[in-house]
Amino acid sequence: MEAMEELKFVGKPTPRIDQQEKVLGAARYVDDLDFGPNLLHAQVVESSLAHARIKKIDTSEAEKLPGVVKVVTGKDFPYHFGLYMQDRHIFAQDKVRFAGEQVAAVIARDLATAKRAAKRVKIIYEPLPAILDPREAVKKDATLIHPELGAYSHVPWFFPKPGSNIAHWRKVRKGDTIQGFAEADLIFADTYRVPRYAHCSIELHGAIGLCDHSGRITVWAASQSPHTQRHIFAQALAPLGFTHQNLRVITPYVGGGFGGKAGVTMEILAAALPTLVKGYPIKIHWTREQEFYNTYQRPALVGTLKMGVKKDGTITAFDYLIHWDAGAYVEYGANVVNASGLSATGPYRIPNVRIDALCVYTNLPPGGPYRGFGYPELLFGVESHTTRMAQQLGMDVVAFKRKNAIREGDKLPYGAPMTPNGLTECIDRVVKTIEWGKKEEHSDPNKAIGKGFAIFWKAPAMPPNAASSAFLKFNEDASVNLLISAVEIGQGVLTAMAQIAAEILTVPPEKIRVESPDTDRNPYEWQTVASHVAWGTGNAVKRAAIDAREQIFEAVHHACFLEKDALYLEDEAVKCRTQPGFALLLKEIVINGIMVEDGTYRGGPIMGRGTFMPRFTSAMGDPDTGQGGHPCVHYTVGAAALTLEVDKQTGRMKVLKAVEAIDAGKAINPQIVKDQICGGLLQGLGTVLYEDMRFDESGKLLNPNFTDYKLPTAMDIPDEVIPIIVETPQADGPFGARGIAEHPTIPAAPMVANAVCDAVGVRVKSMPVTAEKVGLALAAGQTEVE
Repeated sequence: MEAMEELKFVGKPTPRIDQQEKVLGAARYVDDLDFGPNLLHAQVVESSLAHARIKKIDTSEAEKLPGVVKVVTGKDFPYHFGLYMQDRHIFAQDKVRFAGEQVAAVIARDLATAKRAAKRVKIIYEPLPAILDPREAVKKDATLIHPELGAYSHVPWFFPKPGSNIAHWRKVRKGDTIQGFAEADLIFADTYRVPRYAHCSIELHGAIGLCDHSGRITVWAASQSPHTQRHIFAQALAPLGFTHQNLRVITPYVGGGFGGKAGVTMEILAAALPTLVKGYPIKIHWTREQEFYNTYQRPALVGTLKMGVKKDGTITAFDYLIHWDAGAYVEYGANVVNASGLSATGPYRIPNVRIDALCVYTNLPPGGPYRGFGYPELLFGVESHTTRMAQQLGMDVVAFKRKNAIREGDKLPYGAPMTPNGLTECIDRVVKTIEWGKKEEHSDPNKAIGKGFAIFWKAPAMPPNAASSAFLKFNEDASVNLLISAVEIGQGVLTAMAQIAAEILTVPPEKIRVESPDTDRNPYEWQTVASHVAWGTGNAVKRAAIDAREQIFEAVHHACFLEKDALYLEDEAVKCRTQPGFALLLKEIVINGIMVEDGTYRGGPIMGRGTFMPRFTSAMGDPDTGQGGHPCVHYTVGAAALTLEVDKQTGRMKVLKAVEAIDAGKAINPQIVKDQICGGLLQGLGTVLYEDMRFDESGKLLNPNFTDYKLPTAMDIPDEVIPIIVETPQADGPFGARGIAEHPTIPAAPMVANAVCDAVGVRVKSMPVTAEKVGLALAAGQTEVE
């Protein structure tokens, strides 16, 4: 790892290299792509019921409408697909399992015709009991949503329970919880509830697919996962003869993802439908309403947490039973349950642990990845509970959390040692900035001020072989084209990768163009998820730059007879430590090579390659205890606090000040990291203060729009947000870096709940923590809200 003081580009607030394209409107998104007059449009026909057998589909009236090219149903594509578990079909087959599931699609010459024809498709259903509560779904007499569960292919670290609605059961057993509770002076248990949430990216889901007459499929998709999508398409369409080499995914700019554009949802339609209409591009674009109910939602949970502590605050035992509502299909959502379940203790040193995280099928829309990947949901309970236990002991909340905070070398819930981290520094800096312990009084007697505090962690949720790769090539003027398949979704990855390459090659970031993913041309990247790109892709980019640098040194060595160890790059030139006056400009040699005395040349076009894969991770722990594997590569940790104003008459709340510290290892671009902290924290505050998905008793979503699904606006942001960067280097990170993009959302909910209790004495145990809940509790004299 290079000495930090010697860095020229890494660690600097370099302006974003994509800002001009976006500010001037030159950036092109999927909906901007022009495919000419032959473009066809597809409109899906959706289930009106949450659970039913399909008795008959009549497409005859739709097919008669002029302009309709084809009507497609499940019989055209009876194939499974899925990322971690193949439990889903392209179109529903014999049953529908959530309201809004695609049953058929109309392909037409214009969108208006496609929509009219879709309304003419007649479907006869036989209603089945709909299960909307995961606790009801696990009862012995519950209707089976997937009777075929035992036949589904899945990754080896999933443990489904055929004959039930439990798609996966992650168990963690560490130490002896019975003994741990026996040693405790205080035992406390309670239940916490977190509802479903929508991603609400600015850009809607969209994709265009083309199957040309040679039988090659190209999909242009707003995607966080172009290579993974190609792989899933290849698996699903293998019965039709398609393989990876004749499938291509191109991802232009993406207008936000937050996990909602990871994996495969509606994009499978853009791959499948063109196989029936070769030579014509087909566009499918979700409406805002469809964004809510027919893409991934953040899963809901009900968690019962029991903890034991000694009088001095030492945690002795931890027992967490979590029922996750993962929805009708869990092909991605089950990994949310798995990954977060392994770390459900939060960042605490606890000797005796029992975790049961159940991924449960229900008849609600599929759950999947959302910024934080299960940790915000779990830590709402953990950080509320630890605060309450500290208070019951009469102990300062921060002192309690700091005493039990995990440190380097402590044993994780699954037995591996904790990685180096700056958690205690994060705690101390937040405490100082928020002025913890200083009670603030409001000038208005009808308003109270409270403070809330939380600590958090998250590991990248990824398979043990999640790989990254990079390719770069020099141009004649020594500018660089850097090819990666990490996706720019607003997090600044293009700029950060340019800075890493610039640091090695001494070429300024503004001379490095980072290309958007194209699976034909850009090298492999698993997905842009899990806050792993700064680490994984960053390592691949660094290795590609080093590879290119070594090629340059090799050419100079052979042409100029200088020892490679004496060569170095500076200001876009090759220089030599043993010959101070020696300098070769990169632009003179990286394409043309170096001419030697006899007129021949050494070197040639410089092209670097780099790959990275975690070397020590393993998902093969004991299924009954979670022990024995090493499923998490590292943890990013942090602490946060806020000051909250609460109206004692109405319950209305306003965040006056928020502080969040995160250990980034090394901030490749400090300004982007600070922006991520501020943006992520505000997104998290939206989930706790405003957002709330509501379903009726039949499983239909009642508020799939921004009128009834409240998002925070500029009027709702805190008066002051203070981001703090801590840097404890990640040993295997590029320049010490690790990812931080998801983590800022995690502490928002428990901070608010803790601050409300501190201000007015009301403990809210379910999200969202709304003014309505607080106001009604105050009016009724209640101290707890379920």
